[in-house]
Amino acid sequence: MTDTGTTDTGTTDTGTTGARTTGARTTDAGTTDVAVAGGGLIGLAVAWRAAQRGLSVTVVDDAPGTGASEAAAGMLAPVTEAAYGEEALLRLCLASVQRWPAFAAELEAASGTPVGLRTAGTLVVGFDADDVAALDALHAYQCELGLVAERLTPSATRRREPALTPRLRGGLAVDGDHSVDGRALHRALLTAAQAAGVRVVPQRVAELLVADGRAAGLRLADGSVLAASAVVLALGARSGGLPGVPPLPVRPVKGQILRLAGAAGLLSGTVRALVRGRHVYLVPYGEGRLVVGATTEDRGFDATVTAGGVHDLLHDAMEVVPGVSELELVETLARWRPGTPDNAPLLGPCGLPGLVLATGHHRNGVLLTPVTGDVVAGLLADGALPELAAPFTAERFTHR
Repeated sequence: MTDTGTTDTGTTDTGTTGARTTGARTTDAGTTDVAVAGGGLIGLAVAWRAAQRGLSVTVVDDAPGTGASEAAAGMLAPVTEAAYGEEALLRLCLASVQRWPAFAAELEAASGTPVGLRTAGTLVVGFDADDVAALDALHAYQCELGLVAERLTPSATRRREPALTPRLRGGLAVDGDHSVDGRALHRALLTAAQAAGVRVVPQRVAELLVADGRAAGLRLADGSVLAASAVVLALGARSGGLPGVPPLPVRPVKGQILRLAGAAGLLSGTVRALVRGRHVYLVPYGEGRLVVGATTEDRGFDATVTAGGVHDLLHDAMEVVPGVSELELVETLARWRPGTPDNAPLLGPCGLPGLVLATGHHRNGVLLTPVTGDVVAGLLADGALPELAAPFTAERFTHR
């Protein structure tokens, strides 16, 4: 139950998260079991699942879905994203992609909004000898891990996607790597969360409140206080900069991304390419649209869309699919992935009791949305972090 008057809260426990508020004064923001800082895909998925577990949940965000969620291409690609030294992350990603069909069906039923899940698979292609060597190394690693991927000749690659250039040197087919429309997904999550009883407060989060050594709620930009038994930090790349939050190794990784129109029938599935060592991806989505991305830049919170970034993305996309040159460029955008030192998310409790982390998803935010919602809501409701998420607590950085 939410009280929108002035309240003197008592003390409430939520299991092993240790969330408790003691003597916090609130104004018109009220009280809640769970306060979620951030209304992107991750924050809304946690809120939706927590509300389904019977908790009262309030999400605070002045512009939900306009951060990394707005720019996301929507790739669900654990196999083609597999990298040496990231085996624990791969297991988490595989667990999440397996949840996606049921998650999408449940979300569409709850919201009445299609999320554009596309199951045509992914092709990885290369252009020169070095690109082909990189494809061979990736395929060998995938086989070593028991992942399903098929090495293709150039002609077999083009039979799968006829719009590809005849100049490519080879390909790799991963039928289990899919995609979803990230913006439609956000709309569906927002609708489903509110239908489940989640309250969304359209304000900027100004500060994490701490009382008696515990996270006790959020202070909003207008000075009001939202008291909470547990606080979920889901502010993406800005998570480490919120006043009151303990130091977190989350940094912004800038990505420029393009959206084009007029691509109906051009591609059936995602194409990821190495173009003489440079990465580009093309992801089709609803109404003949195509996402082309993305740069990777350590430039802080720089929102500039640069001529060089747009040129490189379009040049490489046209090298891969010549028909891209005939499409309409309808949007250019720069946003920030929440990066961590090991490219893996921060999930679960941290050194501050009552504060639960759901951030640092880097390039896998859309893919990890279902599993993050499940494990964090499980922690909030039951007081225990599922074993699957145990490698991703903040503790891994304090013991190095």
